[in-house]
Amino acid sequence: MHIVSNPATRWALSLQVLAACLTGLLIPLSFTGPAVALPALSQLAGASPSALNWVLNAYILSYGSAMMVAGSLTDLLGRRRVWLAGLSVFCLATLAIACAGSVPLIGLLRFVQGLGGAAAFAAAMSSLSPLFQGAARNRVMSLLGTTFGVGLAFGPLAAGAMLAVADWSAIFHATAALGVLGLLLAGASVPHDPAHASGRLDWPGALTFSGALGLLTVALLLAPEHGWRSPAVIWPALAALLLFLAFVRIEKNMAQPLLDLSLFRQRRFVGVQVLAASPAFLFIVLVVMLPGRFIGVDGMAPLAAGELMMALAAPLLLLPLLASMLLRWCSASFLCAAGLLLAALGLAWLAQAGAVSPWALLLIGAGIGLPWGLMDAMAFDVVEAERAGMATGIFNTVRVSADGVALALAGAVLAGLIGISLEATLPAGLPLAQAASRAALGDLHQAAQLLPGNMDLLRASYDAAFRQLLLLLSALAVATALLLVQLLRKERPQASKP
Repeated sequence: MHIVSNPATRWALSLQVLAACLTGLLIPLSFTGPAVALPALSQLAGASPSALNWVLNAYILSYGSAMMVAGSLTDLLGRRRVWLAGLSVFCLATLAIACAGSVPLIGLLRFVQGLGGAAAFAAAMSSLSPLFQGAARNRVMSLLGTTFGVGLAFGPLAAGAMLAVADWSAIFHATAALGVLGLLLAGASVPHDPAHASGRLDWPGALTFSGALGLLTVALLLAPEHGWRSPAVIWPALAALLLFLAFVRIEKNMAQPLLDLSLFRQRRFVGVQVLAASPAFLFIVLVVMLPGRFIGVDGMAPLAAGELMMALAAPLLLLPLLASMLLRWCSASFLCAAGLLLAALGLAWLAQAGAVSPWALLLIGAGIGLPWGLMDAMAFDVVEAERAGMATGIFNTVRVSADGVALALAGAVLAGLIGISLEATLPAGLPLAQAASRAALGDLHQAAQLLPGNMDLLRASYDAAFRQLLLLLSALAVATALLLVQLLRKERPQASKP
């Protein structure tokens, strides 16, 4: 860290770090809170299964697809300007969500909320990067990682407590209040920096990448209701593939590409991206889906569901720091693979325990906690220093955009498994796909209205499907751990021939 002798400068630097932590805290709160509020939102107008899914996914989709663009805009327009603008958009969108009266409108506002969050977080990280070096930078990154853990651990609990005394809008009012506090701190502490008019943003690459990611998520969200062979699913999926191919072609011919594709020729760089995506499937899916299960299927109160969710996320408060200490004796790749194997064991245990087992949740959180604090530093280490900025931008984009894809895919698999179970028992003329989609969200009461007299069957189908999903995720964790051992191993120096 730079040595700062001026007390006023040290105070401003501390405020800037605090503003960055508050900006980072908004990210987990922006999907843990809505996940707890989803059963209450199902009572609003237009609360179809796909619309409710968009309440969860729209934020993550826009946040992930805009992250690389936000980083480029920060370099072009200045860190302070983008940070303040992003937080302003985030706060206004969050307040508008609290006043919205329909689920489709909330989904649209969540998309805008994600754009503001991406701009604010990219600028916050960019502003801290030149201020800290070496061990000081690692401490600041650990502090930010702990902030994420606080949001994941206590976000569901806080949301449940607010639902116990108020309605769902209180969750968004509280999130907006934290955003305003971060905006004031950033405005008071972040110095003015000039815009760089010489650069230009890779708009063709940005638009094709964002479009491909968005259309893929749309196809995954529509699949449970319409079926995988429906034109409503096939056409968005084909369009996503075409846009992705166009993105690759654009980036190969661009002088200043949004994404340097040559990085993916490096085995260890690919391994870090696989590692970045793994928490989305093995952890974030549970963070979002379990509150709906606890409240809508197991009949828990929102506050009790939030208390149980703490077992899943609490290890992230301690394990990242422990992992950094274990690096004295173990390699980062070994710790990451070991963590994923622990998560696999916890997922298999949870499948046998019926999803209500705090010890299994604790084991999953501990497994994810080991690589959680190591991934950011590894994103720097696997590339040359001159390309570290782009490498971390790709890493953050993969980590966040994988959340939206994982949630959509897990929801589609769960709804499909429930639908298969219903089709084996009930006649084909009933609205089985719609009921399965409702049940996958944990809304068994709405599903039972579509299939009167079949509540016990719906509950049994959901429970069996959820167990199968957990076992699939456990197998994915084992396969990912084995793959990471191969991808992240360091090259052995070749002995010179005599």
